[in-house]
Amino acid sequence: MPFDPASLKFDDKGLIPAIAQDAATGEVLMMAWMNAQSVAKTLESGKVTYWSRSRQAFWVKGETSGHLQELVDFRFDCDSDCILVTVNQTGPACHTNRRSCFYTAVRGGETVELSKPMV
Repeated sequence: MPFDPASLKFDDKGLIPAIAQDAATGEVLMMAWMNAQSVAKTLESGKVTYWSRSRQAFWVKGETSGHLQELVDFRFDCDSDCILVTVNQTGPACHTNRRSCFYTAVRGGETVELSKPMV
């Protein structure tokens, strides 16, 4: 059965959350937003394409930084309202130059920085 991006459940702004996970390690790298067109572009090109809410434009991850996300697998959850893309990540995924955007934890009631920017 062919997949239609319009079959996903988008919010009132036409967006759906997309979580990027490293295909080799399972590490959660980042979360961003997609719309139906960026879903289609991702599936067609194999380059993960998000929708930038601040720029109101498509954002091919790594297009300017070189920190590409090559699509390995595209999944969506049981409610069709969240996407999981497994990727081959080149370099850091976070705009802070860290491997993952999820580098801050709360441990024992304190904020802990789990990783430093990559050199």
